[in-house]
Amino acid sequence: MKGSLAAGAGLAMASPFSRARRANDTIQVAVVGINGRGGAHISAFGGMDGVRLAALCDVDRNVLTRRGKPFKDRNQPVETYVDIRELLDDKNIDAISIATTNHWHSLATIWACQANKDVYVEKPCSHNVFEGRQCVEAAAKYKRIVQHGTGSRSSSSWARQIAAVQSGKYGKLLVSKAAASKNGRGRWGVGFQPTKEPPENLDFNIWLGPAKKQPYHENIVHYNWHWFWDFGNGEIGNQGVHQMDIARWAIKDSVLPISVISMGGRWTESTPGHPPFTDQAETPNCQLTVMDFGGPLLVFEVISLVDKVGLDGKKYPPNVGNEFYLEEGAIKGGKFYPNGSTEGEPLVDVDFEMGPGDNFENFIHGMRTRKREDLNADITEAHPSSACCHLGNISYRVGEQVSGTTRPDVLDKHEQIAISWEKIQQTVKGTLGYDVAKNTYQLGPMLNFNPEKERFVGNRSANKLLTRPYRKPFVVPKSV
Repeated sequence: MKGSLAAGAGLAMASPFSRARRANDTIQVAVVGINGRGGAHISAFGGMDGVRLAALCDVDRNVLTRRGKPFKDRNQPVETYVDIRELLDDKNIDAISIATTNHWHSLATIWACQANKDVYVEKPCSHNVFEGRQCVEAAAKYKRIVQHGTGSRSSSSWARQIAAVQSGKYGKLLVSKAAASKNGRGRWGVGFQPTKEPPENLDFNIWLGPAKKQPYHENIVHYNWHWFWDFGNGEIGNQGVHQMDIARWAIKDSVLPISVISMGGRWTESTPGHPPFTDQAETPNCQLTVMDFGGPLLVFEVISLVDKVGLDGKKYPPNVGNEFYLEEGAIKGGKFYPNGSTEGEPLVDVDFEMGPGDNFENFIHGMRTRKREDLNADITEAHPSSACCHLGNISYRVGEQVSGTTRPDVLDKHEQIAISWEKIQQTVKGTLGYDVAKNTYQLGPMLNFNPEKERFVGNRSANKLLTRPYRKPFVVPKSV
């Protein structure tokens, strides 16, 4: 691997993809991580003119067989790999599309850049703040096109709303609010699974990658890894990063906040033989995060206990979306609601610019032009949006359990913050019977943050969580 990467670095300027491609050149793409979201990548690139899906890579041989079968059935050649390092040695591959576990996103991106391959990387682009910065540096150093899976950046509907927010026609933006509250796939709890030997079809060593060595259990492979800190980032870094990206996009000229605070808990359906409201997972399934961008506030709400009938007989609806609260009213659902009015009106007509195609098509367009400014979701935007998710989680993780009657001052900064916290408490009580006010919740500290240095101010514990210890040879390098 080292030999091939070193050779690739030397060929950076000689690569045909260092200059604009002719329209009739076929782009060879490999998809890495093909069990879940990778299926959408396969469909997207497999159906594009001028693009050939040339390789598939996954640490689970059963998944490789299943995904490879349609290609085999139609006699369409496609290479298969278990180890991404072998894939990156393939000089015929022009780009890789990454849909692995979160903790592999950045290392795969950096290795691909070093191997002179362009990258489409699923959200979040990083597992921690340090990794995202290294992705930005690698893309710049090796002149790579790196697109992020926050597809709303390729949505004209969202671009139009953002342009309206930033137009000044409705006054200053006060709160950019987002919610990622959905049901299913472990959000109500994952129970407990015993440790055991990994199945023979799975290369668990590669799956662990940068994470510390630990036993295998069926709550991490193939989806519930989202709810464990070593591999995922909880809901705020899962569905949430889409809404986080939109929320940050709306705050004009924003990059990273100057402060962050987060609170909530992991409250789940009871498992026989275990303490009530607990499961094997670690990340919060109910979380409120508030960030200050030097004026505008970003408020983020996660309530995963939705879309089921609760103990109180009510069904709490999912809520995934973004709202913008301005001096003169609110923009919700693509309409403007003046202060004091329940009637929405069409948004002002404001010009906006964006590159062509959906997010996958836009990536291929950027590969052909070799202009990073043609990308709708370039890595330079991906990193801060992903980092905001990490910052919220860091405040939560360095916090402590406090009495449920504790009321942090941040709840009084804007009514929308208090509304979210009240909604979290009502939902947990109504669905599970857990009364937060009579028990405890996790309250993180208000952390001051230096956006230029990407470091917390005066909190060593928080700064330690900006990165992680890496397991050789799966090390995200300090120098790319």
